[in-house]
Amino acid sequence: METIDIARLKSGEVNLGTSIMAVQFKDGVVVGADSRTTTGSYIANRVTDKLTHVHDRIYCCRSGSAADTQAIADIVHYYLQLHTQTSGAPPSVHTAATMFQKLCYDNKDALSAGIIVAGWDKDVGPSVYNIPLGGGLFRQPWAIGGSGSTYVYGYCDATYKEGWNRDETVEFVKNTLALAMSRDGSSGGVIRMCVITEDKVERLFVPGDQLPKFWQGKEVFGTDNKKDADLAAAVAMAVDA
Repeated sequence: METIDIARLKSGEVNLGTSIMAVQFKDGVVVGADSRTTTGSYIANRVTDKLTHVHDRIYCCRSGSAADTQAIADIVHYYLQLHTQTSGAPPSVHTAATMFQKLCYDNKDALSAGIIVAGWDKDVGPSVYNIPLGGGLFRQPWAIGGSGSTYVYGYCDATYKEGWNRDETVEFVKNTLALAMSRDGSSGGVIRMCVITEDKVERLFVPGDQLPKFWQGKEVFGTDNKKDADLAAAVAMAVDA
């Protein structure tokens, strides 16, 4: 049985080289992510769940070091549970995002963590917060992150419209992630999404063989002309001789 020569792989920690996204709509938010986790050039997990529950109506999307982002999410989950017990009310999305931001900023030299926090609360309704590397905090109607995001900023700018309903927002997230996954070698696998509203949290799943298809490109140096192919072969034989 063949074994993997770890020494030949590019060195690096377990990394969520990734495509993550959250989009706000009238009644809630849609969060989504691919499912590929890498260790250097080796795919350590092809079905990772990068959408992490931190409270009943609040989720985060994780990119960067898997260990760092899991630890941060666990700490925030703990403090949000404590907050709920002491205050007698569920926390706001802004409270959760501020906790993430403080942890990321205070430890920015030691962490590799880019996080999107999204959810619904009774004070504001739906909201999306982006916390990129370095620990900034930005509220936006939509946010993307991870290595795959660089390929789809233009698509998001050109496509996003305010006032979308649930189905239009889900379709936008699905198409954006599929485009990012098709271009980014560190993103792939399946698409996982969560639709968070006042009433419920709904999980959605798109298998790898059912991802939206876009232009795939074609070989431009090859030829479909048999005569040209035969001529090229004859020239090659003459050179060899």
